[in-house]
Amino acid sequence: MVDLRAFCVIDSLQPQFASFQATVAQGFLPRVGQASLFVEIAPGIEINRVTDIALKSTRVTPGMQIVERHFGMLEVHADSQADVRQAGQAILDALQVTEDSRLKPRIVSNQVVRHLDDHQCMLINRMRHGNLILSGQTLFVLECEPAAYAALAANEAEKAAQINILEVRSFGSFGRVYIGGEEKDVTVARPAAVAALEALNGRAVPQANRS
Repeated sequence: MVDLRAFCVIDSLQPQFASFQATVAQGFLPRVGQASLFVEIAPGIEINRVTDIALKSTRVTPGMQIVERHFGMLEVHADSQADVRQAGQAILDALQVTEDSRLKPRIVSNQVVRHLDDHQCMLINRMRHGNLILSGQTLFVLECEPAAYAALAANEAEKAAQINILEVRSFGSFGRVYIGGEEKDVTVARPAAVAALEALNGRAVPQANRS
């Protein structure tokens, strides 16, 4: 039996997030303005079947397929939001679940560090795949589960303010988003990212799975 952990449609990939995805994706690279679907399931090996369903249902292309021991994650995108939603519905139908069967995002950590010291900036910049953070700027870190929802949080943060996407980890046990910029911009981006996750419905993350 396949457990639908995460399922979310991003209506329009923002410039930074689309470019970030193109940096880390090993599949077909997304473009700005395209729609995107992120799906996370358990067990991980079943993501191969989910990818097959999505690609045969409509005109979408895969950007990421991550197969882990416990979880599997798929990202597909297309110029047409209708195609992306059709691919998503085909996945739901094949798994015999509804969108509400997904887990509701749980925000594990939501923190802001202001006026970063340049030594800490160096540490962050060495691990990021996106933009740089500079001395004196503000850092926003969000951690969530399931991990795939980190993508939605990052994209919505960019919609809301002039921030820099430093890193987005959308697979594994927990998702993480690192965002930097001026404090006034991070102050706007932070609630936008949180609100995007809180607006999604679904099942509560089982207590036994929480760390």
